[in-house]
Amino acid sequence: MTTISLNDIKASVQRQFNQVAANYSTSTVHAQGVDLAEMVKAANLSGHERVLDAGCGTGHTALTFAPHVAQVIAVDFTQGMLEQGRKLAAERGLDNIEFRLADVEKLDFADAEFDLIVSRYSAHHWPHPQQALQAFRRILKPGGHFIFSDVVSFDDFTADTFVQALELLRDPSHVRDHTVAQWVAMLAAADFQTEVVFTWDVQLDFQAWVTRMATPAPNVQMLQTLFDGAPQEVRAALQVQPDYSFAFQGALLRCTPMA
Repeated sequence: MTTISLNDIKASVQRQFNQVAANYSTSTVHAQGVDLAEMVKAANLSGHERVLDAGCGTGHTALTFAPHVAQVIAVDFTQGMLEQGRKLAAERGLDNIEFRLADVEKLDFADAEFDLIVSRYSAHHWPHPQQALQAFRRILKPGGHFIFSDVVSFDDFTADTFVQALELLRDPSHVRDHTVAQWVAMLAAADFQTEVVFTWDVQLDFQAWVTRMATPAPNVQMLQTLFDGAPQEVRAALQVQPDYSFAFQGALLRCTPMA
């Protein structure tokens, strides 16, 4: 029996995203998603916050929050993504964002260092999300919030299996799209109370989706074959179109440390 090591998984993340970082800096889903404004709204900002963007990618969330807060520390595991983030921040004249190379599962910030933690479209790559959540709880100030936005899977087993297969064929660094219920349970175990404040359909143009990740042609064909053979209930749940475009589910959670 072959065992996949944690180092293998994280090396895969770095390898995949270093080679496609520029694609994510211009991705419409990432740069202009409807959830960005909802994240800012959910944070109830005063303008004085010190914010951690955990798994920042090319920095779209950090860039969105920066004009409304005192400082953003944006961390990611992939140097290529950070370089794109620095470029975008410079283009916008934002000087209150600091991009750092870091693993969200091994954060070394001080206790109660941040007023707010945000994370968007990153957590489905975390091999051990519980470790990240425990770190967030430790470094978050009393009265602070963790605002979390990501693709989430279906409670239905068939649809869930299909989603995970799609994600892994497209991107070998994918770990799992958890369900909302699974996230709520993990957050509770890390001493957070969670509220679902926004849900939406993440509409994905199939060709742009596979091009963004530089998915190999044989895998693209397998993805199309999966869609062709999908049960009708799965096709309906994912809103599959004739050109294979479809929609994932998105959820925005506001998480508050328990007293």
